[in-house]
Amino acid sequence: MNLEVRQTKDGSTTLFVPELNEHYHSVHGALQESLHVFIKMGLEATLERKSTVRLLEVGFGTGLNALLTLQHTLVSGASVFYETLEKYPLTPEVVNQLHFDRFILNPELLDFFVPLHNAPWEQPVAITPQFTLCKLETDLEAFAPASESYDLIYFDAFAPEKQPHLWTDAIFQKMYDCLAPGGTLVTYCAKGSFKRSLKAAGFTVEALPGPPGKREMTRGEK
Repeated sequence: MNLEVRQTKDGSTTLFVPELNEHYHSVHGALQESLHVFIKMGLEATLERKSTVRLLEVGFGTGLNALLTLQHTLVSGASVFYETLEKYPLTPEVVNQLHFDRFILNPELLDFFVPLHNAPWEQPVAITPQFTLCKLETDLEAFAPASESYDLIYFDAFAPEKQPHLWTDAIFQKMYDCLAPGGTLVTYCAKGSFKRSLKAAGFTVEALPGPPGKREMTRGEK
């Protein structure tokens, strides 16, 4: 894919895909969106009931969600096994253009940014004693997770109107089946058709306040 680095309103960077006319993150603030949707409403809520989390991310992208999750483990002492899917990994040239140092102000955290991207694919890598990363170069349709494998899913695929094949009833049945009882799926999306797919799969669905620039987000629980 052709990619263009763009700055969002909170000073953080994202990528724009001209072929899809779509950004990787909210233009209102990539950092704020990730912190609100995935960390606050997903990770922190999950850590209220357990201290070791098996996590699946749909869309590694720039690595922002992974970096912020790692940051949380440094502060909280929680342990996370972070499995992430990415069909189109970024090249080192694009990674270098993201300039996370301009909005991630914790030097200790920045030290982990390159190791996250340089970690080998298809195998678990202990980035820290509390954070293990496993990157899989595959798409969601081909992915075949074991039943009840995860406690939390970050569903960060491109929007339904851009990649409708990733927002089907069959996909969310797969997501439901791979969650452990009590597990959670969080996403920025709040479309009615998407929430109906979650409910059809068996999820209990919550509409939650969204990040800046977006009225709502969605959380599904098993």
